[in-house]
Formats: sequence, C-alpha cells, structure tokens
Amino acid sequence: MSAKLIRVGTIYIPVTNVKRASEWYINKLGAELSYQDEDKAILNFVNQSIFLVKSKEDQSTNFVDIYGEERFSITFEVNGLSELEAIHKDFLDKKIRIGEIEDRGHAGRNFVFYDVDGNKFDVWSELSPSFKENFLTSFDK
Repeated sequence: MSAKLIRVGTIYIPVTNVKRASEWYINKLGAELSYQDEDKAILNFVNQSIFLVKSKEDQSTNFVDIYGEERFSITFEVNGLSELEAIHKDFLDKKIRIGEIEDRGHAGRNFVFYDVDGNKFDVWSELSPSFKENFLTSFDK
C-alpha cells in the first residue's frame, strides 16, 4: 500500500457554550476564529483546524486510564524549557487553570491546563524532531 495518512487535519473538542468557549480560546490562547454558529466554531490554532462542537454538559476530551488517572488527549509542544516556563507564567497570569511543571521521567518537562469546559490538555517542552527538521528555520532552532 503506497497511500498513507499525511497529517491530522481537524481536532474536535466538545464544549457546552460555543460562543463562550470560542472567546476563551481566542482571548486566552490566541486562536483565530474562522467560522461560528450556534452549534460549532472553527478555530485556526497551532497550525491546526480546531472545531469546538456544542455538546452535552458531561462530555470532554478527557479519559481515565487503567490506573484510574484522568488523562488528556492532546499534547501541545513548545521549543524548550524556557518557553515552557514562559507559557506557564502567561497561562497563570491569564487565570487559566493549570498544573505545576512536572518531570515525568522522560526528556523535557510538562504541565497540564484546562479549557473553560474542563477539557484537559498537556504542554511539553520538547518539539518533535521531525517538526524541528521540517518546519523551523535556523533562527527558530
């Protein structure tokens, strides 16, 4: 088979109030609004199309692993520990619900944050090697 998946085109995130969630992503994370109606919003964010979809109150992207720990389904990457620390402080200043910076026993450091609907996300201080190689200029590295 020569055909292969190339990239993730869209991520869908359940929200209870599309307008409120859109404003949160725009104001707190710097997303750009592409489209919005009562049931959904399309945001351009971190080189990705993000759909915020109106859902029931008890929906989220979170799940519980085999050990009973609530997990996130998306990890965002930043370019190094100083960037991670800076964005952690920025999120704290913006009153985003965040966790502490953690050493999870692998390269880099992480912290979690939550959107206005309680969707849990992760931030990692290490950019994927293929992203660095293919998308960063020598100035960014």
